[in-house]
Amino acid sequence: MLGTPSQPSPAVPAAVEAAPPMPLSDALADWRALLPGIAIWALALYGPLSLQLGRLEEGLASGPLAGGSGEVLLAIGSLLLALVAGLAVDLLLGWTLGPGWASSLGLLAALWGPFLALASRKDS
Repeated sequence: MLGTPSQPSPAVPAAVEAAPPMPLSDALADWRALLPGIAIWALALYGPLSLQLGRLEEGLASGPLAGGSGEVLLAIGSLLLALVAGLAVDLLLGWTLGPGWASSLGLLAALWGPFLALASRKDS
């Protein structure tokens, strides 16, 4: 009887098979772990997305809002756009690659812009 198991071991333990699925509310309860990645991606995307808001800036300049309130609205709009885009990119990359990789890529993307600016200044 040495070397022959009396019962074959199951491929999946019974405790794992019997575990109920995690409710979505519990899965999303600790969203605070995503905040650093979202902030880094928002920082990385702020510049490129702000350049696209030129039409909104022109519309606000010709609109009925005073100069100061139009600038505040433009700043809030560009920050919200960057945060929403950062959230979308971080969730997408976190889902495909894992949350650690998503934040790391966000850090690289945030540092890539200043690196290119310094490199182009050296060439000119």
